[in-house]
Amino acid sequence: MPLPLPLSILDLATVARGETVAQGLEASTLLAQRAEEWGFRRIWYAEHHNMGSIASAATSVLIAHVAAHTERITLGSGGVMLPNHSPLQIAEQFGTLAELHPGRIELGLGRAPGTDQATVAALRRDPRASETFPQDVQELQAFLGTTSLVPGVEAHPGRGTGVPLTILGSSLYGARVAAALGLPYGFASHFAPDALEQAVALYRREFRPSGQLSAPHVLAGVNVIAADSDDEAQQIRREVQRSRVRLFTGRRGASLTDAEADAVLDSASGGQIRSMTRYTAVGTPETVTAYLEDFAARADADELIVTGPAPRRESWWRSWELLATKVQNTS
Repeated sequence: MPLPLPLSILDLATVARGETVAQGLEASTLLAQRAEEWGFRRIWYAEHHNMGSIASAATSVLIAHVAAHTERITLGSGGVMLPNHSPLQIAEQFGTLAELHPGRIELGLGRAPGTDQATVAALRRDPRASETFPQDVQELQAFLGTTSLVPGVEAHPGRGTGVPLTILGSSLYGARVAAALGLPYGFASHFAPDALEQAVALYRREFRPSGQLSAPHVLAGVNVIAADSDDEAQQIRREVQRSRVRLFTGRRGASLTDAEADAVLDSASGGQIRSMTRYTAVGTPETVTAYLEDFAARADADELIVTGPAPRRESWWRSWELLATKVQNTS
């Protein structure tokens, strides 16, 4: 039986070990084509910078490429880190996408930089830009509407496209912004789980209807590692945790053996890394389905947006194929 609520995909556009960037992007494009056939509702791509294993830094460019190679599936950002850009630039980029692919483009917005502090400086990002995030969201929304908030300035393309917005976050701040502006709220529980239930409750309690949305709508992020047996899935989960140890220990971590990475994971300091992926469905399709149903209820989510963290491409593909057997077909 399929899951009783929609599933969407957050594709981190990973570049697996031994792959080129072009090969990683080819895999993401093929995933989108398959996801369209399988019946996933949407695919989002996230803005990250200075990360060799993630190829979605130029988020709107990647969306344009995938949109040109698919026909129906909704595509968007999960998210664009708005303080890295001017609202006008993002309105022009996503307005262009909306004109090229009507009805298929949406825009998730985050407040974090999506990178480290040295890269923030290289992006020429104003360190105070996040302080005006709510106002910038409203300015962007107006550029995509018909009445600009900046006298004499319109987004061309962009004006009148009405690209739908979603506020993304992992704290109470994002929940308050989404509620105040009457926008959908996506919680990043796939890597920052701690405030999930509290933030969703606050969002639903304080939500104010808007022109875009009449009632609250919550998307919750969750990791999925599906395999042909529960034991195999657990082995892959350990690989995922090891890869995170190597990521968070920088260059030194790249040379860690599996045994050394396991020692870190099993130590007290490794608890934080393990906790980051607390919400992960691991096992056969049946085990995964049961977990996702329980998680959706706990998160009070209207839909789930899933990531596939398996580090080896073959296990990554198999996980998506098995999960697809449990998707409500919406195509």
